Amino acid sequence: MELQNNKILITGGASGIGLGLTERFIQENNTVIICGRRESVLKEVADKFPTVITRVCDLSIESERIELYEWVSKNHSDLNVLVNNAGIQQWMNVSDEDFFERAKNEIATNIEAPLHLISLFINLKSLTTIMNVTSGLSFSPFAKVPVYSATKSFFHSFTLSLRHLLKSKNIEVVEIVPPALNTDLGGIGLHNAAPSVASFIESIFEQLKQGKDQLTFGSSETRANASAADLKKVFDQMNVNQ
Repeated sequence: MELQNNKILITGGASGIGLGLTERFIQENNTVIICGRRESVLKEVADKFPTVITRVCDLSIESERIELYEWVSKNHSDLNVLVNNAGIQQWMNVSDEDFFERAKNEIATNIEAPLHLISLFINLKSLTTIMNVTSGLSFSPFAKVPVYSATKSFFHSFTLSLRHLLKSKNIEVVEIVPPALNTDLGGIGLHNAAPSVASFIESIFEQLKQGKDQLTFGSSETRANASAADLKKVFDQMNVNQ
């Protein structure tokens, strides 16, 4: 994809990886629209980056996804890049009393929302690129976040098929595969020892410039290229005390 002069929608673009993408795409002279559930957080980003366009939207709700698409198609019909970044990660156990309710919420946000948005936004004649944020856990799950790991594995598989299915429409599909990074995903302080978002963003933009369609970093690069036997070792190491 061209890195400049795009109009880009980033879901969950006000924090974590989404915010890193927002800032860097602005630096590359793009128009960026971000959406999220918390109006106060969106306002903080808009105050820092006045060119950012914001939209409050709870992507776990089907009607709000439709409203988001209709708003974009009416007001920003020249949008050409969709970044499916929004996601939630919950530490839980299948024996928890509220396991299924929490799992449904995670599935709605991490799977139903991006699939629905893709089915809507490919109707925009201007759309040229879809970027899906998966995870290194797509390849080897962490048992403390069993549903999150499974949703990202699903999304990785779907992205491979999507790339093939959209060839005829000339829509490029890029997969962003982050490892654990120093964000609040899953809870504040859980990933303080992980690499910074800034170093990750720098790496994936270099890979975009090289024309790659699967963008990895650190341990996610290792996992994406590992054998089944090596992934088994990674799983055993991550989950040794589970």
